Amino acid sequence: MQDNYLNVTFITYVKKEDVPVDVDNIVLIATKEQADRYGFQKSLAQKIDLAFLENKMVVISTLGDKQNIIVVTPDREKEVLRLAGASVYASLDKLQIRTARLRGMNELTEEERYAFLEGMILSSYDFDKYKAKKKVNTIKVHISRRSFLEDKITALTMLTEAGSLTKTLVNEPANYMDALQFSEVVTQTGRQFGFETEILHKAQIEELKMGGLLAVNKGSEVPPTFNIFHYKPENAVNEKPLVLVGKGVMFDTGGYSLKISGSMLTMKCDMAGGAAVLGTIAAIAGNRLPYYIIGLVPATDNKISANALVVDDVITMMDGTTVEVQNTDAEGRLVLADALTYAKRFDPELVIDLATLTGASAAITGSFGIAVLGNNQAKIDELKEVGEQVYERLLQLPLWKEYKDLLKSTVADMSNLGGPIGGVSTSSIFLQHFTDYPWIHLDIAGAASVKEAKGYRQSGATAVPVRLLYEFIKKKCKND
Repeated sequence: MQDNYLNVTFITYVKKEDVPVDVDNIVLIATKEQADRYGFQKSLAQKIDLAFLENKMVVISTLGDKQNIIVVTPDREKEVLRLAGASVYASLDKLQIRTARLRGMNELTEEERYAFLEGMILSSYDFDKYKAKKKVNTIKVHISRRSFLEDKITALTMLTEAGSLTKTLVNEPANYMDALQFSEVVTQTGRQFGFETEILHKAQIEELKMGGLLAVNKGSEVPPTFNIFHYKPENAVNEKPLVLVGKGVMFDTGGYSLKISGSMLTMKCDMAGGAAVLGTIAAIAGNRLPYYIIGLVPATDNKISANALVVDDVITMMDGTTVEVQNTDAEGRLVLADALTYAKRFDPELVIDLATLTGASAAITGSFGIAVLGNNQAKIDELKEVGEQVYERLLQLPLWKEYKDLLKSTVADMSNLGGPIGGVSTSSIFLQHFTDYPWIHLDIAGAASVKEAKGYRQSGATAVPVRLLYEFIKKKCKND
């Protein structure tokens, strides 16, 4: 996992005259007055005027001795600026411009400038590991110290690298990324970014009586792992840890409740929650945020063999709860339940679990957002606010007590399936049973992977919700 798949390099200069004179320009126009000061030729000025009239972001390439990319951003909402940055990167790549100077940024606020830059850097990810033809050239963008602080550029780059790690883990095919290989990456990542890791193997998992994780793993030739990440800086502002729990189903066939009609495609992304936990803690540790955080990722395949879990089986979870298995494709909640039980030993201030858990969630949010449920409304509201800022938006769904009745079993303490209605809520009610602390569930099934590239998102993995959780924790560092 040495490659970070980023294709942008930023170089800061103390003095304006240090920038090469023959470099191409990226000129950002944020106000009509700014456009007038540049004195563009008539045809170009008309295009810019039209953009302001329609309040529409446009990117215009001009030909000459130097290539100029004019970016007009009448709307200065942060997400629009990220998309503007993405459009600029696409233009640079298409025109094969490898060095450019970024100008006009002082018309924007500091937050707006970094949003534009973030869009450019996020767009540079490219997973070409298994392609014969690879991108070998990076794009160098000269930026001014008047507009950007070096430490903030470093922090943004570190966050993006952690996001790229997350994307790569999810994009890796299952024959190159099973539970054991994932744990190897965990160890490497801890060394690289500066946090402690502990890997529990099958014998230890059996000692802990993690019946959910072991049951799902029965159909796999690859043993399960339980991955633990510790990041506790000396200057941590919190005494009790924030615990992140991620679903690490490395590939999901559905088991004997087999996925059909092509729905097994992309199931290598069923470990996106686990990858995002690793990416989030890598970003936190890499940027040395003063926050005590623990990550837990139960990892296994969900495959089929003569010994695999079948419907009507009754299993016993780590906390002693018996569960009737009514659907082997509702396996994510089984592995997460043991991890949520394990989290109790840390006496956490808050636990957030993240998982590609239900198709019901994807049907509601699509790729546009994340379903959120939980028992701590104040923290959910904080996450919602941050989600709007980073554009990893949250839609809250209910945990009505009536949903609990749908999980009743005649032969065990509960069933792992709630029936045809309220799939997101019943799966969350199942998880809630294994918590006795402040808890939030993020179902990222719709947003974790996308079919088509758009804006700064490539096709495949998106690294949702790494940016959301990073900014949430960063905000808490300032407020606590």
